[in-house]
Amino acid sequence: MKTDEIKKLENIGVLSGRLLNILKPADDKRGMYSAEIRVYDYYELVSIIKNLIKLCIIALDQDSAEVPRTIENQYIDVGLILGIALQLFPVDEFELLNEIADLFSENKEETE
Repeated sequence: MKTDEIKKLENIGVLSGRLLNILKPADDKRGMYSAEIRVYDYYELVSIIKNLIKLCIIALDQDSAEVPRTIENQYIDVGLILGIALQLFPVDEFELLNEIADLFSENKEETE
């Protein structure tokens, strides 16, 4: 293997150690991973769960497209749901992909 290729692999190893941090290996041995969301308290957690369920109700019943009247609070806090999605969005991982692309674009220029 060329010295330049070894150096790039070492760089990828360093970058991945620093930037691959959304997924954590689960405690079981099934090859699964976990991702965490941060909440302030149990009330915020239950609000997230309730809003996800309400959103799913609407997604399943597209004809009526509303939360059933039997549900006490029909308002869906979409911002709360999107906030959770943002927490789970792998920004650092995309930075890693960008760094890897930069490493290999340099290699491409050298071979042309």
